[in-house]
Amino acid sequence: MEPNHLDPRRKSKKFWWFSFLDTWGPISLTILLYIGIRHFIAEARYIPSGSMLPGLKVNDRLIVEKLSLRKRSPFRGEIVVFNSPYSFDKKLIADRQTLIPSKFQCSLKTFPLISWIPAFSDRACDAYIKRVIAVGGDRLSINGKGEIILNGNSIKEPYIEYFCPSTPEFNLCRSITTTVPKGHVFVLGDNRANSWDSRFWPAGGFLPHKEIIGKASWRFWPVSRFGKLD
Repeated sequence: MEPNHLDPRRKSKKFWWFSFLDTWGPISLTILLYIGIRHFIAEARYIPSGSMLPGLKVNDRLIVEKLSLRKRSPFRGEIVVFNSPYSFDKKLIADRQTLIPSKFQCSLKTFPLISWIPAFSDRACDAYIKRVIAVGGDRLSINGKGEIILNGNSIKEPYIEYFCPSTPEFNLCRSITTTVPKGHVFVLGDNRANSWDSRFWPAGGFLPHKEIIGKASWRFWPVSRFGKLD
């Protein structure tokens, strides 16, 4: 055999490798870009419940941007997406029967297609969306209707349409008076009558800054309500 001729087996391996790259290279690159953009810049989320009615409706699709809150603390009134209380509330964690999934495990469980399989779901990997009502150092009072007094001032909230029922016989909402610790925020759903938010988390209800994924900035679906979120 002449020395410049390749072994057929080496040719076959080389062909297989290039074939593999041609097929899976673009797919792998697309997945890596998707993961990188989703982790560092922005991601799409949908609204699964009515806790933010009337402004955000069930199945609205939002863009959650992650850059601005890396440089500053959340502002009052901003709508934020954050990790599930089941991943950071100490009392909820104590009630678990299994270990909390790692960030990598949660990234797999929430990956499109995989996230639709109920057997792979875990409440600790969910994300929630609420409005920041108070920031670190604020003195906050919430009455049984869900109305707010912040640092001694009554707050008008034009985005609220559904307050808690005011009759004492049927009122599932809680009255709270508290001071928000530094490095945390207090969050509520706009639908005060139907939102599992800081009022109800068993370990105190304060959301650490580090658990915030990003700020809900744009609604891109449905097209009829496309636009920036106030």
